[in-house]
Amino acid sequence: MGSIQCILSQPSWYLLLFILGLLSITRLSLFLLCSIYTFFLRPAKNLHRYGEWAIVTGPTSGIGQSFAFELAKNGMNLILVGRNADKLEQVKLEISGLHESIKIKTVIFDLSGDSATGLERLRETIHGLDVGVLINNAGRAEPSATYFHDADIDAWIKMVRVNLNAVAEITHAVLPSLLKKKKGAIVNIGSGSSVVIPSYPLYATYAATKGFVAQFSQSLYVEYRSKGIDVQCQIPLYVATKMTSGVFKKKRSLFLPDSDAYARAAIRCIGYDRVSMPNIGHFLQWCFVGLLPDFLNDMNMLKSNLKHKDILRRRRERKNISASTS
Repeated sequence: MGSIQCILSQPSWYLLLFILGLLSITRLSLFLLCSIYTFFLRPAKNLHRYGEWAIVTGPTSGIGQSFAFELAKNGMNLILVGRNADKLEQVKLEISGLHESIKIKTVIFDLSGDSATGLERLRETIHGLDVGVLINNAGRAEPSATYFHDADIDAWIKMVRVNLNAVAEITHAVLPSLLKKKKGAIVNIGSGSSVVIPSYPLYATYAATKGFVAQFSQSLYVEYRSKGIDVQCQIPLYVATKMTSGVFKKKRSLFLPDSDAYARAAIRCIGYDRVSMPNIGHFLQWCFVGLLPDFLNDMNMLKSNLKHKDILRRRRERKNISASTS
């Protein structure tokens, strides 16, 4: 009681600072408690409540392949969507070898080209199936680490088709079946390049396409939440995959998980927040970056991506020399 009286007897500016400090501590405490619950205590949802089938785009390598294996481990039948028939068949055989009871269908769909045929194949494949989960994972990062005026126009047009058009078109194709049964989950894989940092120089088009994914996902979250459909944008930072192998030589770590570790965490987040960063190492980096002013983040990203550009240039030169001497 005496402490309260002592505080109340202080000047008004002191009381204002005290209240602001108390609010800040309370907010930080709630943030920490929510984070601990999210990463360590929150139970994963039963994906079968959405349906018995899951669609995964880009399932032949990296995060998409890990998603496919993890979904199969959770007992979900799979529809694998990609452009390479041989690679799709190989993934199908590998998953079937581990999970004999899982049914798997494949859909040949070049997401960077004319979508009409691929979308028709997808609609025919899912017709009559209890599809519950859609993972829009497929993505391209080319042209990578390039000043925009030097970028290959054909390459970034293909990237826009994969990262932007295909996400919208496939979602549009799958939504009617989810609406019909009033349940489902859609997960769109975004990127920290469009959410965590204020800019991503030398990857401008890539970051812009992922910015579309984030806004698209959040808008659909509001549109369809009342209709039983959970839409989520997942935000990975760097993951040790083929896409990053040309830049990072480090093995997996807390801050650079492999695709399997990422997918395990990602599956547990499906059906919760509209924007989710499933990996705890990525989340810690996000918190740190958020403490820095924009100009420092801009400067760090430009310096880092110029280094990426140099690494990738030397890598191409070695390949050209090797090809010319073989």
